[in-house]
Amino acid sequence: MQEETRVEWRQWGQDAFDEARERAVPVLLSLSTTWCVDCHEMDATTYADPNIAANVNDRFVPIRVDADRHPRVRERYAAGGFPSTVFLTPDGEVLSTATALAPDGMRQVLDRVAENYAEKGDDAGRVPRALSGDLPPAGEVDAAIEEQLAGQLGEKFDERFAGWGQNAKFPLARTVEFALKRERDQALRSLDAVRDHLHDEVAGGFFRYAGRQDWGDIHHAKLLDTNATLLRAFAHAYVYTGEEVYREPAASTVEFLTDDLWAGVAVGGSQGPGEGAEYWRKDAAERANDRSPRTDLTAYAGGNALAADALLTYHGYTDDERAREYADRVLDYLERDLLEHGSVVHFRERGRTGPRDVLSDIAAVVGAFTRAEQVLGYGADVASTVADHAIETLHADGSFRDGPIEGPGLLDRPLRPLDGNAAMANALVDLATLTGEESYREIARETVGAFAGASHRVGVQVAEYGTAASRLVHDPLTVAVADDPGSDLHRAALRVADHEKVVVPDADESIAPDLDRGTARVVGVDGTASDPEALMERVAQRE
Repeated sequence: MQEETRVEWRQWGQDAFDEARERAVPVLLSLSTTWCVDCHEMDATTYADPNIAANVNDRFVPIRVDADRHPRVRERYAAGGFPSTVFLTPDGEVLSTATALAPDGMRQVLDRVAENYAEKGDDAGRVPRALSGDLPPAGEVDAAIEEQLAGQLGEKFDERFAGWGQNAKFPLARTVEFALKRERDQALRSLDAVRDHLHDEVAGGFFRYAGRQDWGDIHHAKLLDTNATLLRAFAHAYVYTGEEVYREPAASTVEFLTDDLWAGVAVGGSQGPGEGAEYWRKDAAERANDRSPRTDLTAYAGGNALAADALLTYHGYTDDERAREYADRVLDYLERDLLEHGSVVHFRERGRTGPRDVLSDIAAVVGAFTRAEQVLGYGADVASTVADHAIETLHADGSFRDGPIEGPGLLDRPLRPLDGNAAMANALVDLATLTGEESYREIARETVGAFAGASHRVGVQVAEYGTAASRLVHDPLTVAVADDPGSDLHRAALRVADHEKVVVPDADESIAPDLDRGTARVVGVDGTASDPEALMERVAQRE
C-alpha cells in the first residue's frame, strides 16, 4: 500500500511508456515495497514536496512499481536497495539510477537527467550487461564446480563474527545448507549468529538482515522468503545435530508463518519493521498495546512454495502436525488458485492477477511438490506438469530465462539468473529421482553446464549452484521405501542426516525392482532393510 503523494503515479504497463514517447520525456521508475522504511519516508518527504512533485509530473512520466508484485521488473531495474529511483528512456533503457533521495538530492538529479535527455535523447540510455543477449560461457559439469565453491566458503567466512562477508550480514540460508555438508562448523556458527541476532524471540520468525559485520544494526522487516528458507536450514541443522538450539527457532518460525503471517488460505508476503527498533525490544504484552507493523498478506506463489517445502521438511524431521497441516493448506492453495496447466501465476488479489511464469516461482513450486512427494507421498505429478511447461516455454540455449520474453521496458530482453537456474536444476534432480524420468536430470545437467565456463566467478551467495553440480556429478543418496508414507521405515528414511538425499515412499518397480513390501533399499547398496536400525546400517555402507 503506497503513501499519498503529489506525484501522479502511473501503473507499470505499455501505456506509460507510450505516453513518455509521445511527450518525448524520460520515465521515472520508483521501485518500492510495503516493508521498506525508506520507501515510506521518501513518499512522506521527497515526493510530498509540491515543487518536486510538479517537476516530476511536468518533465517525466512517473511509474510506481511494487517490487514484490513485479519480480521481473525488480530484477532488471533494482539499484541495489529500496526504494530504487531509476530514470529510463521511453524504450526502457537506463539513464540513471539511485536509491533513496532527500528533497535536495532529488532536485539535482531531476534537473541533471532531464537536461541530459533533452540533449542526447535515447542515445543517453543503456542496456544492462545481463540483458545484452550474450549467453553465459558453458562448460563441463564436474567436481571442480563444487570444489571451487567449497573453497569460497573458507575464503569468505568471517572467523570473528561468523557468516560470510565483511560488511552487512544476510542470513544466506542456501549457503548455510551448502556448508552443512562441506564446512559444517561454519554453517552451524552462522546459524548461531542468525539465531542470536536476527531471530525474534517474542513472536518468532527472522528479521531480514544486519547492517554491520558484527550483526548489529538490525533491519527488522520479516520477509516470507527469508523465513521459509531459514526454517528449512534450521530444520536441517537439527537433523544433523539433534540439538534443541536449532529446533526451537524453527518451531517458533512455524508459528510465525502460520499465525502472524497467515493470510487465511496461505502465507502473506511480509511484515514491516514497525515504528522502530524499540518495538522489537518489547515483550508480547507491551507489543499488544502498540500499533502492529505493516503486514502485506499477498500470497505469492514462490514464497508460499518455499514455505510449504520448509514446513514439510520440519514435519518430516519432527512429526510436527501443525507444520504438516499448514503445508497441506498451502499446497492446496497453490494448486487450486495459482497453477493453470503448468503455468504459475505470481499472485491473485481482489481480482488482480500478477505476472505468470516467473522462474523463481516455478523452481520453488517444483521444489515444494517434489518435497510433498517425499514426505506425504503425493505431488510428483503436479511438479512434472509445472516442470514440463517451464522446459517447453522458458528453457532455451541451455538454460532457463527468468520469464516470458514480453512486456514493456526491458521485459522483452532475456535474463538468465544463475540463482533461479540453480534452484530449478536442483528441483529437476529431485524430480528425476522420484519419477525415474532421466530427461529431467539431463535438463538439469544442461542447465548447470550452461554456466560452468564461468563457475570460478560464482560467489558464496549462489552456493546452491554448487549443490546442483554436486548432485549431478555424484548421484544424491536415494532411499526407496516400499511402504506407506508415515510408516516407521519411511519416517526413518526422512531423518537420515543428509539433507541432499531423496526419499521415494511407496516405491514401485520403476524405482526399486524386486523390493518387497515393508522394506527399503539405499540405491547403490546391496541388501534391503525392514526396520529403521537396519536402514541406518545400509546408509552407513553407502557413505
